[in-house]
Amino acid sequence: MPYATARVLLLFLPLLPMLPASPAGGPAARPADWSASPSGAGRPSFYAEGTAGTVLRDTVAVTNRGTGPLAVSLRGAGPGLRVAFAEAALDVPARTRAEVPFTVTVPADARPGDRAGRIVVRDSAGRESEVRVLIRVGGPRLAALTVEHVAVRGDRITYELVNRGTTALVPRLAVHADGVLGAVLDRAPRVLPVRLPPGRRLALYEPWPDRPALDAVTVRLTVTAPGAAQATGRASARFVSRGAAAGAAGGLLAAAAAAAAAAVSVRRRRRGPAVTEAEPRGALT
Repeated sequence: MPYATARVLLLFLPLLPMLPASPAGGPAARPADWSASPSGAGRPSFYAEGTAGTVLRDTVAVTNRGTGPLAVSLRGAGPGLRVAFAEAALDVPARTRAEVPFTVTVPADARPGDRAGRIVVRDSAGRESEVRVLIRVGGPRLAALTVEHVAVRGDRITYELVNRGTTALVPRLAVHADGVLGAVLDRAPRVLPVRLPPGRRLALYEPWPDRPALDAVTVRLTVTAPGAAQATGRASARFVSRGAAAGAAGGLLAAAAAAAAAAVSVRRRRRGPAVTEAEPRGALT
């Protein structure tokens, strides 16, 4: 434990009305009689800066303004922040402020940016007081974005955006598709209504209700974001609807029949007129 040998500082509150202290086992402090806050004056929350892997130190004050003892427990809350206290549970005498040292460890793989958490102090009656913890993780800010898993599924173009940098991104998307005879889809770049945090992957799709009924296409998605290099993803698809397939099949059959008829006619012309030999009748004289 970072504070295995540390001691909690207990300070008597001399400016409070001099009421007689309750003996041990007296009535517990009421909810309005105690509070939690950062040590020192004028700080509404904890704020610190550090790089990945560093250990930050501060002190939380639990003030018991009541006339009875106060039993509290302390814990940290919030994703990606590890909080350790010199004492996670303690008794605060009446009219006393307890100052409890604690540490916040920034994960070794933390990306640059802001993180938020809370220190939660809870009394024996289940009432809680919270203090915000704001940590700014330092380091180089990198904007990097990729577009992956592009596919055409029915009347949609599906894809995934991946933020591979260290800063949140608001991407722009352009869509283009070429068929056998040229462009069949061309959408100008537009800002997507998403904000992609660092390290996150987001599955999205583009509607394509007027896609071709019969064609072979190549779809190209181009994604950009401020400070990031342009990213491109591609996919190929073939469209064959039932109606188009039936029409194409009928056309092929008609063409095949016409070709067969032409071939028979050519063969007949090459053979010339047919000759029939008459059987001789009567007797020769």
